[in-house]
Amino acid sequence: MAKQKVAMLTAGGLAPCLSSAVGGLIERYSDIAPEIDIIAYRSGYQGVLLGDRIEITKDMREKAHLLHRYGGSPIGNSRVKLTNAADCAKRGLVKEGDNPLRVAADRLAADGVTILHTIGGDDTNTTAADLAAYLGANGYDLTVVGLPKTVDNDVVPIKQSLGAWTAAEVGASFFDNVSNEQSAAPKTFVIHEVMGRHCGWLTAATARAYIQKTSGNEYVEGLMMNTQMKNIDGIYLPEMAFDIEAEAKRLKEIMDKNGYVTLFVSEGAGLDSIVAEREASGEAVKRDAFGHVKIDTINVGGWFQKQFASLIGAERSMVQKSGYFARSAAANGDDLRLIQGMVDLAVESALNKVSGVTGHDEDHNGKLRTIEFPRIKGGKHFDLSAKWFTEVMEHVGQPFTAA
Repeated sequence: MAKQKVAMLTAGGLAPCLSSAVGGLIERYSDIAPEIDIIAYRSGYQGVLLGDRIEITKDMREKAHLLHRYGGSPIGNSRVKLTNAADCAKRGLVKEGDNPLRVAADRLAADGVTILHTIGGDDTNTTAADLAAYLGANGYDLTVVGLPKTVDNDVVPIKQSLGAWTAAEVGASFFDNVSNEQSAAPKTFVIHEVMGRHCGWLTAATARAYIQKTSGNEYVEGLMMNTQMKNIDGIYLPEMAFDIEAEAKRLKEIMDKNGYVTLFVSEGAGLDSIVAEREASGEAVKRDAFGHVKIDTINVGGWFQKQFASLIGAERSMVQKSGYFARSAAANGDDLRLIQGMVDLAVESALNKVSGVTGHDEDHNGKLRTIEFPRIKGGKHFDLSAKWFTEVMEHVGQPFTAA
């Protein structure tokens, strides 16, 4: 029997699980199959195409537990789509005319890899699915097992993706400080922009965590540091419809009464309208290798600021983004437990030659299993009817409808 060799990579944006997942995989293989060599490709699929790899040494294995303490990725990320040959060639990752899938497959074969673990979101794992299909169709003996990472929690059909719980908790802590800006000047308007391109789960979960964090606060009555200052006055998600004029009227009443207004806005809220508006004016909207709008160039929070500031009578307005702060955090206790369960299953599946993505399968009553690659998709929408979300909106006092 050929000797087993494991490779791993992390790809896409950061999430508070990458370091821990890498550490967990190293620990698990070292515990149950210490004879298996492990390598990591640096900077995701870019490292596979360029043959840029890290050998996991004995010292790294012994200290792998330290990785649970940190955010970021200890092996680096990138956004590379192996089926986008033109983009790969443009970036110098393959030669003109080469098929990146073949280049990646040949590199894995040359490196003696029999198991590949991909840690990433829907783009990472749909790319893994493309690679697994190519490997199978062309006679390569390789098992590919992914782990689902995304702060948006938007991977179909996975109930809870790695890192999302932590991102919500850390985003709430971030805004607990930022909310104090309401005391800096009269009639201040603060927008908290939260990550979430197509899915509002993280914005909603961050709002819930913020409410839970601040609801038990004790204040000195009669002073400005009070319950109202810590309130959220509006939440806007990609899945929600909203009337700007009606909302402006509602928010102006709050501004006139309290002297400040606070909004939580998903970075994808109203995105389609903003992009259409810019393209209609002749502006070229930038997109990545996967065809997604480069959302950091759109500035949805700034759009909300522009729409509402004058209508509600704000004298000072600001947009604060918790995204990079939250996604770079170390995993919290809930995510560490989730990571461990998915890592253990990923290793078991890999050793049994079962390819797919580990996760709690919503189509199988939430059972933790290795989900077939063809079923993995991105862009899962947040369920606005979730009981906890309706409770959040009742707390905010905001009427809402689905888009």
